[in-house]
Amino acid sequence: MHVPDGFVSPAINVATAAVSSGAIGIGLARARRAAAETSHMVPLLATTAAFVFAAQMLNFPIGGGTSGHFLGAAAAAALLGPWNACLVMTVVLVIQGLFFGDGGITALGTNIFNMGIVAGLGGFILMRPIRSLLPDGRGPWLASAAVAGWAGVVAASAACSLELAASGTAPLAVALPAMVGTHAVIGAGEALITAAVLAAVAASRPDILPAWARVEPRARTRGHARRKVAVLASSGLLLAATLALLAGPFASRRPDGLEKVAEETGFLGRAEALWRGAPFQDYSLGAVGGGAGSTGLAGLLGTAAVFTAGYFGIRLFQGRAGTDRAPR
Repeated sequence: MHVPDGFVSPAINVATAAVSSGAIGIGLARARRAAAETSHMVPLLATTAAFVFAAQMLNFPIGGGTSGHFLGAAAAAALLGPWNACLVMTVVLVIQGLFFGDGGITALGTNIFNMGIVAGLGGFILMRPIRSLLPDGRGPWLASAAVAGWAGVVAASAACSLELAASGTAPLAVALPAMVGTHAVIGAGEALITAAVLAAVAASRPDILPAWARVEPRARTRGHARRKVAVLASSGLLLAATLALLAGPFASRRPDGLEKVAEETGFLGRAEALWRGAPFQDYSLGAVGGGAGSTGLAGLLGTAAVFTAGYFGIRLFQGRAGTDRAPR
């Protein structure tokens, strides 16, 4: 759902950039306070961003010559909270745009708005009341996150439709049903992946789950709480790097939901490539040619770049680390 340059008008891009900047500012302020309370917050945020980047490389076919990919905003919100999810998506989208040519540079604020605020913050707003209505336990938390994952993808596609219509790119009566219909199917994959990812985290590191998740008390105290932060960061980064290096090259090459809708409704030609300095254009490492090896190496470098940018970027705004307790 990465909006390229040319699809959305400058006025819409400026407006969404302003809203996105505000959300990023709030996220940075809250991350600084959280980092002063728990030593694992910054490494967890950077590791989550690296994993989301790697997972987004894995486009899966949904039929009709279309593919979808994991968005990750709801999963990040379920684990880190909505404002940190906005930071995660911002880091991912900045690296994708600058280094991989994935998403427009002028549309960066629009992409952060759609995938970070609408999908992440909006999904969390739905997730919390659903969770409050369900009993304690891991399963209900996973279910609430899965529903939010599906809804976040659909809501982001609806927001994109409104932006396209307001920009004069496509009539709302055409863009909205096409985008929402396609992404309702993609959202089903998002829900399944969200639940699977969070289930793996809950099984391996229950100590880092937020208090509102209300998992089983025994699961939160099975000797995990004092595990070193370095182990958390290194194991998560290793998983993300492996995913990008080995699985990324085998992702579906079919156009994603937005590309397919643009192709079918006749506005694909409006896409522009204003930034031509991306060193890994189309997730390829030119120095080693094309093919699976090129994609895998580019994904590996991108994963490392996302982790580094997330870790040191947040560290610039971090306060003094204090007690090691779960984020709320």
